[in-house]
Amino acid sequence: MLTAALRILAAPGRLEVRVTPGARRDEVRIVEGAVQVRVTAPPADGAANDAVLAVLAAALDLPRRDLTLLRGAAARIKLIGIALD
Repeated sequence: MLTAALRILAAPGRLEVRVTPGARRDEVRIVEGAVQVRVTAPPADGAANDAVLAVLAAALDLPRRDLTLLRGAAARIKLIGIALD
């Protein structure tokens, strides 16, 4: 999963994702070259944003602290910053 996601980074260390909050289960999928993240958390009080970062961190096998929401806090399309060491 890490290799496929890193190949579609929007720019070095930035990943654009489409988010579906309130889903039945948490999952990360790559569909037609785009990363789709589904989270069970509701889109209220930032719960879905926190869940997106946690799910992506687990999928990329990175610590949660290495991911940051750069843009799209209230949008379905989000830009995530990834600390690449």
